[in-house]
This record gives sequence, structure tokens and C-alpha cells, in this order.
Amino acid sequence: MSQKVAAIDRKASFKNAGKSFDEMRRKRCEMNVELRKAHKDDQLFKRRNIDQLDEIEEENMRMIATIPEMIEGMKSSNPKMRMIATRSARKMLSKERHPPIDELIEAGVVPICVELLDDENPNTQFEATWALTNIASGTSEQTMTVINANAIPKFLQLLSSPHLNLAEQATWALGNIAGDGARARDLLLGLGTMPQILALVQPNTPTTFLRNIVWAISNLCRNKNPAPDFEKIKICLPLLNQLIHTTDVETLSDICWALSYISDGHNDKIQAVVDTGVVPRLVELLDSEETTILTAALRTVGNIATGNDHQTDCVIQAGGLQKMKKLLSSSRVNIVKEAAWTISNITAGNSRQIDHVIQEGLLPYIVNILENGDAKVQKEAAWIITNFTTSATKEQVSMLINHGVMVPFCNLLSSFDVKTIQVVLEGLDNLLEIALQVGELNQMALLVEESGGLEKLEALQHHENETVYQKCYKIISMAFNDSAENSIENGDTIEFNPQPVNTVNGFNF
Repeated sequence: MSQKVAAIDRKASFKNAGKSFDEMRRKRCEMNVELRKAHKDDQLFKRRNIDQLDEIEEENMRMIATIPEMIEGMKSSNPKMRMIATRSARKMLSKERHPPIDELIEAGVVPICVELLDDENPNTQFEATWALTNIASGTSEQTMTVINANAIPKFLQLLSSPHLNLAEQATWALGNIAGDGARARDLLLGLGTMPQILALVQPNTPTTFLRNIVWAISNLCRNKNPAPDFEKIKICLPLLNQLIHTTDVETLSDICWALSYISDGHNDKIQAVVDTGVVPRLVELLDSEETTILTAALRTVGNIATGNDHQTDCVIQAGGLQKMKKLLSSSRVNIVKEAAWTISNITAGNSRQIDHVIQEGLLPYIVNILENGDAKVQKEAAWIITNFTTSATKEQVSMLINHGVMVPFCNLLSSFDVKTIQVVLEGLDNLLEIALQVGELNQMALLVEESGGLEKLEALQHHENETVYQKCYKIISMAFNDSAENSIENGDTIEFNPQPVNTVNGFNF
């Protein structure tokens, strides 16, 4: 039998029987909550417009101090009084700490501000929009008061205002509403918000306005439960590709976050991102010294690596693996974990893609994080190894073993995390299956034993998790019982050169 056919048969007998390379790649599941928590500080889903007026300017502005007086003034028939009262309310909502949002809501400020969005004075419109923006930056309940007061259609109308500050503030308000969650996001998308916001980008759009536009776009693409209607958000991809060459940190960060949200899903979504031609720029941004940019770019590259072989190849061809040494050496645990997750999805591919991982010299870095990394990083490193053993050639497996992977890999059998133990057991099962296929089961079993694996496997036979117990029983029965088979018929496998375990010259099948 040819080597190619035997390799296919070998893979069919493994844990991924019936699964393609694409299915083996891990989309975000248990990592999702951790990663979302990790980047909350990197990207704010809601933003409050803090008043930046200096003391001299503030002294020259007439203000109303009490909430009842503000409400009365906002209802006044006198345009100047309406302006002063609305500005007073806005300033109260713009306090840096503990703005009295609930008190103003209870006083009825929201419907009044919504009505003032149609005021004849653009300054009053602006102040009302700003006030509503800050209310919508609060809790979901506070945001819903703005939505329920029917503010969204008026914000959309203000996007086409000839007054740039009004259009920008309306964009900010819509961004806060979109950032509240999937329900509010879908409401905005259903009203055609995305194309209207995209139309705001012009060659002369000020940087501050552009930042708000891109941030609002990213919020319109965010949230997975449920995910947004892809047809309604994919129209932003050409603009994101056009703007991703900006040097403005805030804009660039939100562009990358938007791309990460869009690419987090099925392969058709990943392909839409790939088709824009944005992958080389994303890989380039993996060198960024700005944490917010690096985190978002790496997230997107990692998402693309979960795709099919062609999509994963786009990451490799753009030089993605060349950036991984630096990322695996980062002092930030989340960066290392994300990089390891990305590599694990590349090793879940074919042997050619695994070869790229080897040729880039990543094996020592992988073994290092497997041995010395944070527990969550070690878990991702274990996935790299297990995926590697599923699709690698015998020569590639030998290289992996000769880089010292066995001891730290077996050590993770003592992990407190059940999933990590299961991943390692799958990897060991894969290695022993390979050895069985080539008639060298005893050699691999001895290596596992010398690496401390047998002792830990025996201890795990008493594990409370049924899956762990069953997998340990299978491995011990196959490889460590006197009756274990040591070979299969030569006609059903590849030709090999059996050699004893040699600690001097290294491991070879």
C-alpha cells in the first residue's frame, strides 16, 4: 500500500474519524467568554461623551442647576431658554463620575430630548443628541428608554445634517445603541443604519468623526447570540479594507475588531474577509506595538486560520507563521494563548501546513509554552500537539518528539482541567496508533512510560470523568498490556525502519 493511502487509513482510525480537516479546526467555544473578558479593556462597546470645556468657558455659560428647572426650561417656548436648559441637562449627564442618568430619566428628560432633535436651533439639536448619547451609554435599561422614545429614526435623519457636529454626535448615539446587544443591533440593521453610516465616509472626513464611524460599524458587526444578518453587515468590508492602511491607532483598532467579528463564524464569512485582500495587512499588524491593534489583528488572523485549507493557506502565505515566535514569547498571557490557538488550527490542517510550522522553527517555542506557560496557554499548546499528531507524517512526528515534547505533554495528565487531560489523552492515543500502524508500538509505549505517562495514566483510571477513564483504559489495554499487539500486517502499512529508543541520536520510527 502506498504511503499516501496508508496515511489516510491511519487518520481514519483516529479520534477525528469522519471529520475533515475543516471540522477539526476549532471555532471559538469555551475560549469565547475568556477572550471577550480579556479585551473589554481594549475596546469599549459604549462610550460617554465627557464635557471638555475649561473653567473660563464654563463661567461664560449660563446654566440651570436643578433638574425640575431644566425640564421646565426644555419645554419652554423661548428658543434661547430651551437651548440653555438642554445644555444644562447635557452637562449634568457629561459628568465624569456618577452622572444622574436615572434621576433625569425619571424626570422625563428622554422624550423631551427626542422631541428637541427636531428643534429649529441646530445647537439645541446637538445638545439633545449629546444628552441622549450619554443616556444610551449606560445600562441596557437606560439605553432602552432612548430606543422606546423612538429616537433611532431621528438619529438616522441627523446623519444627513449639514452640520458635521450633529451628524457625528448622532453616529455616536447610534454606536452606543448598537453596542447594547444583539437586539438593539438588529433593530438598527433592520432600519438600514449600516449603509447610511458608510455613506458618511468621505475623503475629507475629520479623524475624530472617522473614529466614531468605524467604532459604530464595529458595534453593528458585534455579538454572536445571535450573529447579525451577514447580508446586512458584509457591505462594510470594502470600506474596512480601504481604511485599514490608516495610521490612526483608534480607527485601526476598531477596524480590526470589526473584521474579527465578521470573520468569527462559518467559512463563507471568512471567505468574504479573505476576498477583500486584507489578510497581508492583518499579518503586518501582528508586529504592532499597540496592544489594542495587535489583539484585534491577531483575533482576526486566528479566526481565518479556523477556515478551510485554502483560507488557512492565506494566513501562511501572508507570513502569519513568521510572526508567531514573537507572539509566543509575549509577556501578555492572552496574546500567547491567542497565538497558540491560531497555530493549533494550522496544525489541524494537512501535513504540508504542519511542515510550515516546523520550517518556521516554532517547535521549540511550542514545547516551551507547553512546559512553562500559564495553564490556559498550556491547554492551547496541548491542542497544537494533538492536532499535529492527527495529520503529521511519521517524519514530522519524529521531529516533534525529538524537540522534547513528551515529558511536558505527559505532565499535563496531572492537570486540574478535565478538558486539558482529554486533549492530551487524544494526542497520546494518536501517537500510539501511529506506532501500532508501523509495528513500533513497544518503542512508543516505552517512550510514554519513560516520560512519566504510564504512571499518570494508571492514576487517571480512577478519575471521576467517564470519558477520561475510558480513554485511559483503552490506551493501557492497547499499549501496556503484555498481550498488546505490536504490529499489523506489512501489506497494510507503510515501509518503516524500526529502531530502538535512542536518547543520544534521537527518536526515529
